[in-house]
Amino acid sequence: MSRAMFFAIFASAAALFAAPGATKAEEAKPAMTSELKAMPKPAKSGLLPINGLNYYYAVYGQGEPLLLLHGGLGTTDMFAPILPRLAENRTVIGADLHGHGRTALGDRPLSLEAMGDDMAAIIKALGYEQVDVMGYSLGGGVAFRMAVQHPEAVRRLVLVSAGYAADGFYADMRTQQAQVGAAMADMMKDTPMYKSYVAVAPHPQDFPKLLDQLGAHMRKDYDYSADVPKLKMPVMLVFGDSDMYRPEHEIKFYQMLGGGLKDAGWMRENLSHNRLAILPNRTHYDVFFAPELTAVTLPFLNGETKVKTWDEVISEAE
Repeated sequence: MSRAMFFAIFASAAALFAAPGATKAEEAKPAMTSELKAMPKPAKSGLLPINGLNYYYAVYGQGEPLLLLHGGLGTTDMFAPILPRLAENRTVIGADLHGHGRTALGDRPLSLEAMGDDMAAIIKALGYEQVDVMGYSLGGGVAFRMAVQHPEAVRRLVLVSAGYAADGFYADMRTQQAQVGAAMADMMKDTPMYKSYVAVAPHPQDFPKLLDQLGAHMRKDYDYSADVPKLKMPVMLVFGDSDMYRPEHEIKFYQMLGGGLKDAGWMRENLSHNRLAILPNRTHYDVFFAPELTAVTLPFLNGETKVKTWDEVISEAE
């Protein structure tokens, strides 16, 4: 399979969850294929028995550990355009989520809470006590639950295009998401999305069941607002300026984390340790491979908070 075709799969996957049909997938394809990079070879990979499932994992690079969690119907490979940059000075741990890629669906229902527990167990099994975590979309929901349920295991948290409640989506998005289910499987058999799944899935016949599980997950009327204040570690929220989440929801999320409540102050004395980034000219369907994503998240993940003061800038100019 060519790399262009591979990433067209994820353009299609994103369009499926947002607006079923070929139009958005075709629109997304040029932007995605123009930014492709080769997926690096993992230093190690394999399967881990975790809570009744066999999770596929892959490890890249060296340095401080970063758990990287993909979106719906994807795998870690969907981060191919940015993973080399992340792995330059980081040990990047990718995990195929429950029912995705090389991790079989099994008989257990899809659950963000359960996957949050699973991710903490994977980290422990790989010998890490604490990691930074970055999750996109579905993976962002899993990262959120991991941080809430296992705060001791998460040093810093980045949530990319992920909200805290179902009402964060635009209303028409909720209607379209509700349509996802097994009935779509036959219509999708000629799509690169389906072909990619059957190429690596341990049980390719589970594709309709996976669609049912994802559809059921997206139809849930969840609200995790009570859990947001439990996130005591530094948190960064990243959205595209044309994301599937309403801007009001994005801002409310940041405010619930303690950010955006007052002016930071002349000496940054009121500055929150949490961050909000809204990337221009990005949508839910292309933000996960945007070069800007690494540009804004790596300094945060590295704990770089120092910026030059006005006095320092003037002094250097003199």
